[in-house]
Amino acid sequence: MKLLEGKTAIITGGSRGIGKGIVEAYARHGAQVAFTYNSSAEAAEEIASEASAQGVKVKAYKSNAADYEQAQELISQVLEDFGQIDIVINNAGITKDNLLMRMSEEDFDKVVEVNLKSVFNMTKAVQRTMLKQRAGSIINMSSVVGVKGNAGQTNYAASKAGILGFTKSVALELGSRNIRCNAIAPGFIETEMTGKLDEAVVQGWRDAIPLKRGGTPEDIANACVYLGSDLSSYVTGQVLNVDGGMLT
Repeated sequence: MKLLEGKTAIITGGSRGIGKGIVEAYARHGAQVAFTYNSSAEAAEEIASEASAQGVKVKAYKSNAADYEQAQELISQVLEDFGQIDIVINNAGITKDNLLMRMSEEDFDKVVEVNLKSVFNMTKAVQRTMLKQRAGSIINMSSVVGVKGNAGQTNYAASKAGILGFTKSVALELGSRNIRCNAIAPGFIETEMTGKLDEAVVQGWRDAIPLKRGGTPEDIANACVYLGSDLSSYVTGQVLNVDGGMLT
């Protein structure tokens, strides 16, 4: 059963890790997919071509969601190419970890700009389209760190906690027009980035999780399928923790 048939989605940061997993799951469930990438055009084109083998239209766009004008241009371009936008997944994010006493102003500002301002930019840019359609689902990628904090990540935690307040406010503002806005808070997800870490450290993290494993990009993608589909048509303003029980 294809849960997203007839829907068009935009996914920011779709060329690796969690974003790539979402692009693949959405294509598998019948959605037309537009996704953004930042640097590697070759990798992005490869993902687009593989995902479109599911018989749907998939297109990669080089765009920086943290730039207000670029977000506006992206929405216009996707509307031109696809004709509609039903789902936006604000997934683009970075980390620049350090203890507060060693964190530079630039590292704080950059993380907030990429992780939080991009969510404002994209939501603001797509709002008019969804209001006209009187339908839409906005899914914002937060983190367990945004819910509970983490030493050495004041910038990241602040940006991801900000997403939660933004999500709930948008849900209140746009609910009467049948536009839903929810957040996902992933726990420890194993991607290319975590593959470079010391195996003993990673195993220690796994052991501390009730389900005794790290999550996969597909675990997060499946939650995005649910929140983008009509299965969740009465769900808005929520934070879905996908963390193997970390916050239990």
